[in-house]
Amino acid sequence: MKKIAVGADAVGLLLKDEIVDYLKNEGYEVDDLGVKEESDKTFYANVAEKVALAVRDEDYDRGLLFCGTGIGMSIAANKVPGVYATVCHDPYSAERASLSNNAKIITMGYRVIGKETAKVVLKHWLDNDFEEGCKSQSNVDEVGKLDNKYRK
Repeated sequence: MKKIAVGADAVGLLLKDEIVDYLKNEGYEVDDLGVKEESDKTFYANVAEKVALAVRDEDYDRGLLFCGTGIGMSIAANKVPGVYATVCHDPYSAERASLSNNAKIITMGYRVIGKETAKVVLKHWLDNDFEEGCKSQSNVDEVGKLDNKYRK
């Protein structure tokens, strides 16, 4: 079973808590690296960095991030070299994030997606894995080259 790192800022906390319960009931090992209380005003960028580093360093198979829209978390996570994170609010995009883009992190917005839809999206993402050598491999490789080119 996949090991998943999750994190949220204060805005994404309620959705994160719902999803963590769902994942645990499905048998996943889940660790929360984000805020635990609404009064915690940790910046989303700091939470995204923790989860992105943990996934990049292969301490976890996948990562989930939650904020108001999912956009800020995605931008922040993608600043970590070697990380592929994307916003997903529909099942098809979640499936393609895994199969075509090798995205190990997805982000969701509390203000954008309902909890039941989020569970469906998550299932589509977790039930699919990128296959080395697939027809999308060359595109993913090119993204990796860009990542390496602009690293400082």
